[in-house]
Amino acid sequence: MDFSDLTINTPVEFINAAMQDSLIGNLRIKIEKIAQGEVIASMPVCPQTSRPGGMLHGGSSLAMAETIAGIGTMLLIDLKEFDVRGMQVSASHTGIAKEGKVWATAKIIHQGNKTHIWNVDLRNEEDRLISTARVTNIIVKKK
Repeated sequence: MDFSDLTINTPVEFINAAMQDSLIGNLRIKIEKIAQGEVIASMPVCPQTSRPGGMLHGGSSLAMAETIAGIGTMLLIDLKEFDVRGMQVSASHTGIAKEGKVWATAKIIHQGNKTHIWNVDLRNEEDRLISTARVTNIIVKKK
């Protein structure tokens, strides 16, 4: 299977394996569930994702939000004909995580022909909101 064949029926194990040697793999982001208009992922709070002192780094949260929103858009378009690019991300960090995992849920709130807008909430293991992000993806025709 090629990544351009990505669909809602693609096993999450394939998606995770395909991302292993990228930033996503380095941050240990793991896709847990995909559904139409929704992607759920987890990421450990560990030295690779934290700032000095052990608190989850805001940049790790943003990378996670952009990653799962991007995957969500990929699931909704024909990747043989179109490409997805992150266009804008805005986030508010509302809490901290010092251990365990964070869970992110991306839900599409606008599905246009040229743009998709996602809301992504990151929560700790106690279900406390850590960050909330708005991600805009642009869909471009491949040349």
